Amino acid sequence: MPLLVVGSIALDSVHTPQAEHEDLLGGSAVYFSYAASFFTPVQLVGAVGEDWPAEHTELLRTRQIDTSGMQVVPGEATFRWRGRYEVDMNQRETLEVQLNVLDRFDPVLSESAQRCPFIFLANGAPRLQRRVLDQVRGSRLVVADTMDLWIRTTHDDLLELLKRIDGLVLNDSEAKLLTGEENLVRAGHQVRQMGPKFVVIKKGEHGAMFFSEYETYVLPAYPTEQVVDPTGAGDSFAGGMMGYLAEQERFDAESLKKAMAYGILAASFTVEDFSLNRLRQIDRNDLDLRLERYRQMLRFDGQ
Repeated sequence: MPLLVVGSIALDSVHTPQAEHEDLLGGSAVYFSYAASFFTPVQLVGAVGEDWPAEHTELLRTRQIDTSGMQVVPGEATFRWRGRYEVDMNQRETLEVQLNVLDRFDPVLSESAQRCPFIFLANGAPRLQRRVLDQVRGSRLVVADTMDLWIRTTHDDLLELLKRIDGLVLNDSEAKLLTGEENLVRAGHQVRQMGPKFVVIKKGEHGAMFFSEYETYVLPAYPTEQVVDPTGAGDSFAGGMMGYLAEQERFDAESLKKAMAYGILAASFTVEDFSLNRLRQIDRNDLDLRLERYRQMLRFDGQ
């Protein structure tokens, strides 16, 4: 079933203790789309500038990704991010952000995008995310991402957004910031009480936590030996999760748990190389094989 994502498309420059790379294909909507495309067709909506390399668009089109919603804005430059990771890869410093075209991005959805039943609002200003929701019709599942910047600077807008979505994905520090609660279990439930039916808290190398009215659980990260670049891991997680749900055309408790697992596995591949390089080397069979290993890892007492 078609899946719509609206979010950033970027050129990233990444510095790690091992290597430095300039102008890598990146952005929340890009990582999300590629991970989701292992499961279902994706419609990508975003904006780029005149400096956007055409080969990046062609790469996305080789997947099940409809790029007709990508706006190439004359006279503008593409959103750029530059960051540096420390040795343990858990600490990241943003060195530079150039919003460029993203600063004035105002998404206008096509007729087919408006009717997508599964929608993901990738990281962006809550005002922009609500603008997307004003255009969609007949959606079955709407999930959003957010970040500390919006929690601090557009808190009231974010609270209004939370009343209109089914699920929210955020990381552990963002959940604490949003609620003022240091205990993640209490924080997760407090975020859910703000509106979403379920909340997913990403914990990086420690996996992810799920909260709904009826259940709470934690899934560990897949034990990846080679972490090269964590950029985009959270977006790949969301893409794997939402892609599987759209493929199954349902989001019951069992489907949500398996979707979480697929999200964790998509992220585990992403971190093994820069940009989309590792994801480009795998197919759905690789994800399914890693899922079986992950399932074996979680079994105990002979079950």
